[in-house]
Amino acid sequence: MKRTLLLATGLLASFGIGLLINPLISGHTATVPGQSGLGFYEQKDDPIKLGAFSLSLSVKDLETSRQFYENLGFRASGGGMEKNYLIMKNGNSIIGLFQGMFEGNMLTFNPGWDENKKNIDPFDDVREIQKHLKNNNIKLSMEADVTTTGPAYLMLNDPDGNVILIDQHR
Repeated sequence: MKRTLLLATGLLASFGIGLLINPLISGHTATVPGQSGLGFYEQKDDPIKLGAFSLSLSVKDLETSRQFYENLGFRASGGGMEKNYLIMKNGNSIIGLFQGMFEGNMLTFNPGWDENKKNIDPFDDVREIQKHLKNNNIKLSMEADVTTTGPAYLMLNDPDGNVILIDQHR
């Protein structure tokens, strides 16, 4: 048993070291989509800028969840108990706690904002992001109105059914 554990630990360590060293030895710092091999993917020119990232959590009891996440070091930075939602931050980490607003949890991106809700420029408008997604044959469950400007949102699901909200506030 001890020998098997040592062997498994050695294999895992070798694999991890190989992942770190392989790009250096091969002279490549990135694995390009469509190429085989393991390595670190570094994309120099992002095709789209999604903005600030947060997890939007559907909670049963907002007060209980607030206390829990405060004990993890998060502090309220937006929303309000009377609004049935709180935006909580811990450093650059952001979670939204939403009671009774939607089912399930979502990955949320806010084009035009950084993690402190500060405007960033330039940014990709949600309608441009929508165009990019559609051009790449990604099905949207909700679309932004392309005849408008300013705040808008779109929604899609990843291959595993996780909901993604791209919500532009400006």
